[in-house]
Amino acid sequence: MANTDNSLLNEKYRPVTLDTYVGNENLKSSISKQLDNNDIQNYLFYGPAGTGKTTLAKLCVQNLDCDHLYINASDERGIETIRDKVSGFASVASFKSLKVVILDEADFLTIQAQASLRNIIETFSRTTRFILTCNYVERIIDPLQSRCQTIKVIPPTKKEVAVHLASICDKESISYEPTAIGKIVNKFYPDLRKMLNTIQASNNKGQLALDDSLLVGTSYLSAVLDELKKAKPKFNIIRQIIADSNVDDFEEIFRFLYENVDEYLPGKAGTAAFLINEHQYKANFRIDKEINVMSLINNLINNK
Repeated sequence: MANTDNSLLNEKYRPVTLDTYVGNENLKSSISKQLDNNDIQNYLFYGPAGTGKTTLAKLCVQNLDCDHLYINASDERGIETIRDKVSGFASVASFKSLKVVILDEADFLTIQAQASLRNIIETFSRTTRFILTCNYVERIIDPLQSRCQTIKVIPPTKKEVAVHLASICDKESISYEPTAIGKIVNKFYPDLRKMLNTIQASNNKGQLALDDSLLVGTSYLSAVLDELKKAKPKFNIIRQIIADSNVDDFEEIFRFLYENVDEYLPGKAGTAAFLINEHQYKANFRIDKEINVMSLINNLINNK
């Protein structure tokens, strides 16, 4: 019988304990031991977007008896945020024995803000812990990194994700073909939110009726790769392919170019990774995502 619960799957199955957090078993075990003593270290979680860094940080707070402050540094990146909000929170007396500050997307903080944060971490080391998350750890100043346990958060494997999605389908009484789960994982990995939204949109009276239109967009990437593999790729041809495809997920292009680098730039994976990383970071600041991607394509072509 089909489940009539209309709540969003990505909210319903958001991890509420470390046990329900998928992947990173060794890291979860280490953190759990600290939580048992109602304390944690200062952490800097880094890794690609969609790997669960923010969720992990929030789970730490949820499992501590503490007061906490959450700040998204992509919105509040200046030194005023650190001096006013963070310092103010850390300095105010609390009925709890511990306070925790989560600074999400800390790689957006200015150098001045990071330097100020380093001083605050030292000043309030007895009462306050800090959890920083970022995509690009090299953008965090060394003195700040040295005051945290720096940990790369690795996304769960595609197999682990597929098992997790299948389990959710079973709980929701949604029948499915394993190949359909595989298509969803391959399309949206590692973004679990998009996978769950796709399952919910494809749920037709208890059947996972996958509409290929929800997975549209992969064929144009093959065309881009075919052109890049040529001895002299044509920039204008790739630009037209992308323009005609009405791309709305440019993050997908970054992932695809990284995963297939050996096919179009053999022996230059390091160079390609640097360029992809640089333009992926710039995408956070630029309004026109397509221009940013085409700038990357041009740089890759020039390195042939």
